[in-house]
Amino acid sequence: MDIKKILLKIFSKKKYLKYKSEKIKIENKLLYETEVKTKLEKISKIIKSKNEISFLHSGHLGDVINALLVIKEISKNKKCNYYVEANKHLPPSVMDRSHPSGKFFLTDKSVDMLLPLLKKQKYLNIVEKYNNQQIDVNLNFVRNLPLNSNLDSVRWYFHLTGIHSDMENEFVEADPNKNFENNIVIIRSARRKNQLINYKFLNKYENILFIGLEEEYLELKKEVNNLTFHHCKDFLEMAQIIKSCKLFIGNLSLGYALAEAMKVPRLLEAGPNFPLQSPNGKNGYDFYFQQHFEKLFEKIYLQN
Repeated sequence: MDIKKILLKIFSKKKYLKYKSEKIKIENKLLYETEVKTKLEKISKIIKSKNEISFLHSGHLGDVINALLVIKEISKNKKCNYYVEANKHLPPSVMDRSHPSGKFFLTDKSVDMLLPLLKKQKYLNIVEKYNNQQIDVNLNFVRNLPLNSNLDSVRWYFHLTGIHSDMENEFVEADPNKNFENNIVIIRSARRKNQLINYKFLNKYENILFIGLEEEYLELKKEVNNLTFHHCKDFLEMAQIIKSCKLFIGNLSLGYALAEAMKVPRLLEAGPNFPLQSPNGKNGYDFYFQQHFEKLFEKIYLQN
């Protein structure tokens, strides 16, 4: 127990914050010297020396997609295999009962829905559910790095591998689903809502489609009367619908990760307390406040 920390927290907020900041710096430096430095050097050596590299990811869904930007860059000179692990337990400190995967980063169902999309990516040599295959680079180690976790999550993997890619480029491929052309497509995670935002102004528009969880659709339906729902059989179908849309709107979720990866016209409902993703490149905008949401929507809607 850190008695000094407790006393400062009670009697001097300013000194407490300074003490906490200095302690984090010391802990981060120690973590880097004892664990991270050697691991990063090993990853760099593997990427440089091997002609075929196997990557492991255990989730979340959006993180599995975001890591593809770096993998695609590496695949220009190497064969890249991607293994996705189901049923890896969340740490008790971050467990969120409202999360669709419950106590896991990814469930078996989530991985099974993700694999068809990953197998469509031509730059991936092998895509499989993880079952003790040989792994060269464990992408989950990104969570051990002494960096601010609120950094744009696409960039996490730059700092893990030392490989940077142009963030304006598409890195997920999907054929458009022509049945959903000209739709305004929405996925709004209940967990990541910006409480300053509502979608009521969309009632004056047509062809508004929700493709997230049904309970989240029903919640948004209270604001947008003409909202319709489509249940995606897997995440390949989800990507195909997003690829064909006139405009995608979403908050932090797999849906926005896909829209960002395919660079479709997109609006990100940014969360002030959890800014884990930002639009990069053409057609992408984020908003924190209602008046900007409506203004940006009209701008993109008229352009497309």
